[in-house]
Amino acid sequence: MALVNVAAAQQWPQFRGVGAGSVADDPALPDTWSETENVVWRTDIPGSGWSSPVVWNDHIFLTATIGNASEPAPRKGLYDPGDENGKTKSDSPHRFMVYDVDFDTGKIRWQQELATSVPTVSRHIKNSFASETSVTDGERVYVYFGSIGLLSALDMNGKRVWLKELSTFDGRQAFGTAASPALHNDRVIVVNDNTKESFIAAFNKHTGEEIWRVSRDEVENWSTPYIWENELRTEIVTTGLRRVRSYSLDGTLLWELSGMTVNVVPTPFARHGLIYINSGYPGGSPRPVYAIRPGASGDISLKPGETSNQHVAWFQPTLGTYNTSSLVYGDHYYTLLDRGFLLYHDARTGQQVYGRQRISPEAGGFTASPWAYNGKIFLLSEDGDTFVVEAGREYKLLGKNSLNEMSLASPAIVRGSVILRTQSRLYRLARTAQP
Repeated sequence: MALVNVAAAQQWPQFRGVGAGSVADDPALPDTWSETENVVWRTDIPGSGWSSPVVWNDHIFLTATIGNASEPAPRKGLYDPGDENGKTKSDSPHRFMVYDVDFDTGKIRWQQELATSVPTVSRHIKNSFASETSVTDGERVYVYFGSIGLLSALDMNGKRVWLKELSTFDGRQAFGTAASPALHNDRVIVVNDNTKESFIAAFNKHTGEEIWRVSRDEVENWSTPYIWENELRTEIVTTGLRRVRSYSLDGTLLWELSGMTVNVVPTPFARHGLIYINSGYPGGSPRPVYAIRPGASGDISLKPGETSNQHVAWFQPTLGTYNTSSLVYGDHYYTLLDRGFLLYHDARTGQQVYGRQRISPEAGGFTASPWAYNGKIFLLSEDGDTFVVEAGREYKLLGKNSLNEMSLASPAIVRGSVILRTQSRLYRLARTAQP
């Protein structure tokens, strides 16, 4: 669990929620939907952004930037973007926006423009200048725009409480930013890995004052830090191209692990007393998944030929994912590969239950992370199609739900509803007609 004093079934305060996509069963949650079926409401969201929605009570928060019409549109698929699409620069001012959407009606309750600025970093054409997901504690929403180095807190009425300007630098490949902030007690945690001044820092959530900052030997990263409240202590676990690192709440390095691959995107998460770490750039080697026990210290890297040690419970060298984070549902560890394959391993041991299963001949690429409830796994493709798979030891595709618009953001699932963002809209999906 990454936030204290939060009822997981009632709020969705951060990227992937407090259960990392695993949701308690609820008969109100839908198995099927379309642009018209099981739609409570659908709202147009001005601007562009791939941040995921977060929810507290009747507030749904998300971010976007509003640029001019000449901005290049994102292009679906897994491809080498080259310099033309991989280092997309904007010369025009963007309005950096925060929206609060009413949970019941879908109406935009308020919108707050935090800045009008020309983004100071480049981006992959499929990325956006508003890809970091906000985090909320029910008193404020904390917003980070890495593309202009802006960290801010707003109250639930949209009033700016504080604003902090941070440094901005391109990463090694100039693909833009996406690592979301994390929250623990009175501290907001931000990671920014780049080619000049990589850092992890903690800020006072009440004032924005910087509490501590630690330099990192990294060059780029799109992975959100995870607050791991385990049986021994609370840690801040971060991934990176060169090292996985865990920090204490005062920024002291606790342990580290080498052996990642390039382009680290998936976010760590914990279940069954283990924390799961992975990275899997296609063509890279290794493409690892590590399941790590609490209590580590120092360098816990595996030696050549090892698949476990005192602190690494299990290791799979080619199971890592590129963009999607993995899912643990019950004792099941599900891996959604970007090219449209699903794998299932035992979450406690790492043993394979079934290998690569083609999700469907109709499936395109996948960027959003999977989620699960009511004995089903949900897999959202970039085409806006959600494939529904039965949870269990054999692969069984149950259906496909289409919204017919590009989708990269992972949804929020809260109080019987799926809050799903497409390229231009936000949907609230629920069983609108009970059987």
